[in-house]
Amino acid sequence: MKLIVFAGPPTCGKTTVIKQVIKRMIAKQLKTAYIKIDVLFADEDENIKRDFGIPTKKIYSGELCPDHCNVVVLDEAVEWAENEGVDFLFVETAGLCLRCSPYVQNSLGVVVLESTSGMNLPRKIGPMLTLADVAVITKIDLISQAEREVFRYRVLEAAKEIIIVESNALYGIGIDPIVKQIINTKEIEKPMFLKGNPPVGTCTICVGKKEIGAKNHFGVLRTMENELFYVGE
Repeated sequence: MKLIVFAGPPTCGKTTVIKQVIKRMIAKQLKTAYIKIDVLFADEDENIKRDFGIPTKKIYSGELCPDHCNVVVLDEAVEWAENEGVDFLFVETAGLCLRCSPYVQNSLGVVVLESTSGMNLPRKIGPMLTLADVAVITKIDLISQAEREVFRYRVLEAAKEIIIVESNALYGIGIDPIVKQIINTKEIEKPMFLKGNPPVGTCTICVGKKEIGAKNHFGVLRTMENELFYVGE
């Protein structure tokens, strides 16, 4: 089985891209399953199951970052998809934590970026872009050609080896190159490992400490002058 992880900032068009891809996978008689990881609410899995009749699931991360939740549950998700007898598992993460990378070795990482989010977006999202294999730039019909060129340049500035696909996913434009990359990706290998390192450390804020000020926390901390320091064992 092959694993494809779709990531990207909220409202960038991930689900629209995935629906267009699934439509083409079904036309090629390839069996696909879909999992949505979100924080509090999601109905994309229900819509996709209704529209395409493929196995779907949703996972709520709750107090966890969605990308952290992805790391914790992905082995079970892969087992579920294998038991469903599918050829491809699509995982869509909510993409709220821009410092993390949800991508897995021997899988395909697809980051979806909304071109209308501003020319500096590729400079802001870190490993979600730099460790992806494919960058899908959506809503290209809503910006000028000059803006498209600048946006594309800044994606390559952040991730020099990445494959860029420009897409108007609402009308299915630019979807076939994504499908080609998905079909040609490697099969998943176990045990699975993340492509990149997790963030620098788990802080006491992440685990629920609410007090304000560095004196109340330990782990990797930062001053207002951007100096990193560590408090703890």
